[in-house]
Amino acid sequence: MGYVGMKIKTIKRFARIMALVLLVGSLSGCMYWLRAYQTYLQMDEFDRYFSVVSADDFTLQFKKPILYSKDFVSLSRLYASEDNLTQEGRRWRYWFRKIDANNHLIAPEISFYSDLNFNKEGLLTAWSFSSLFLKIAPPKFLEVSLRSIGGAKIDKEKQQLRANTELLTKISDQLPKKASVIAQLGEPLEITDEGDMEVYMYHFLLDTHHIEKGYEDRALNEIKIRFDKKTDELIGMSGRFAGLKVSIDYRNFLNAPSKEL
Repeated sequence: MGYVGMKIKTIKRFARIMALVLLVGSLSGCMYWLRAYQTYLQMDEFDRYFSVVSADDFTLQFKKPILYSKDFVSLSRLYASEDNLTQEGRRWRYWFRKIDANNHLIAPEISFYSDLNFNKEGLLTAWSFSSLFLKIAPPKFLEVSLRSIGGAKIDKEKQQLRANTELLTKISDQLPKKASVIAQLGEPLEITDEGDMEVYMYHFLLDTHHIEKGYEDRALNEIKIRFDKKTDELIGMSGRFAGLKVSIDYRNFLNAPSKEL
């Protein structure tokens, strides 16, 4: 990278730090948002601060962790399904179980989990997603979507990041077909027609022992999965998992030109 490129990057980083000062000020000095923002800044140098391990599950490893366990409770207002001691520290497991229109658990059970691993200082060192989650968020696309967070625009009003997919190298990979996804998730609660797409909606309930008052609705996780009508391919998903909002259009990461969801 030349001098001009480094200078531009420094200016952009300074601008984001100034945005952070304004954001934190507007949030009454909440330090957990500061640490979340610092983690976001690390995404600019993904391979320096993170690594990915993908086998039966998908794990994002934090090389220089910043976020504490208490930050996740402050951000989501939810508590994990399981809290277990490990040799390295603690593991929080969040179980999401499929429910019907009456909020009853589906039998036989269909569920997935997300793990947060912390060291003995309480810092987040790894974030994992189980195999069922990877049916709607294929590993290669999940990794490239995480990498796209570097350089994302900040929506201060909604407290969200809008990933910049134009900065990424596109990938070539097969998207899952509708039949294979439905075979794992079962029938949806609702199917809607949106032009060239079909949208399948599912409800998963977080199994948690405690929810802070006023945030009870966050235990219900609505997942929308989008399929291309012509190809039957999975082209996108969106949902909220333990307070974390996720929305991915997989077409943005393919070599072929993409459309917006």
